[in-house]
This record gives sequence, structure tokens and C-alpha cells, in this order.
Amino acid sequence: MPRHRELKITLKPLQLTLCVAIGLWLGAVAIAVSLWLAVQLWPEQVQPVAQALAPALGQPAAPPVDAQGEMFERYKGILQQQERQQAAEAAQGNPRNLNSPKCQFWLQQNRTAPTDKSQANVLEFCY
Repeated sequence: MPRHRELKITLKPLQLTLCVAIGLWLGAVAIAVSLWLAVQLWPEQVQPVAQALAPALGQPAAPPVDAQGEMFERYKGILQQQERQQAAEAAQGNPRNLNSPKCQFWLQQNRTAPTDKSQANVLEFCY
């Protein structure tokens, strides 16, 4: 029957620390070289990734388009249009306005050809 051999391992903390540090450093160098090669070989594929990473790396990014400002202005315009429409609908339903010829005229104008002026006059004469 064969005897099992024992394997003795001695732990040297300084040697272990140096090996781990060298391994981490070599890994970082390998990643950096890989990224550099990717940029050199495939610039058109890497360009969107580089733009996405630019703020994270501290590089100044391209100035953002004022899309939010444009969206907000459209939103405000839509809200104003809805308010005018609701006001005109409320004016049509008010029985007091049925006796006012000016109100009836501007309501009809606003129905056939709505403009800012006709909407303003509906608000003025129908309330």
C-alpha cells in the first residue's frame, strides 16, 4: 500500500503581497493596451463608447443639445392651447353667453378659424 505524501506549504506574506500587486498591475496594463488597440483598429465602432465614457473619465463632453428646453416649450404651448380650448368650451356652455352677440360672433370665429386674437376675444367677451 503506497504512503500518501504530505505537501508542506509555507506562507510568505511579503512574497504573496508582491505577487498580487504585480498581477493587478499587469492586468491593468493589459486592459489599457487592449483599449488602445481597439481605438487604433476600430475607431468608428469605439467612438460612441468613448463619447459615453468621456464624462466619467473627466474629459469635457460635447455640449448637450437643448432638447429639454425645446420639449418644455412645446409642453407649455400644448398646455396653453388646452386652456384656451377649455375656456372656449366653457363659454359655449354658459347660458348667459347665448344672449351676447359679440360672444356668439367670436365663438363662431374661433370655431371656424382659431387664432390667438379670436381666442383672446372669446375669453374677453364670453365671461
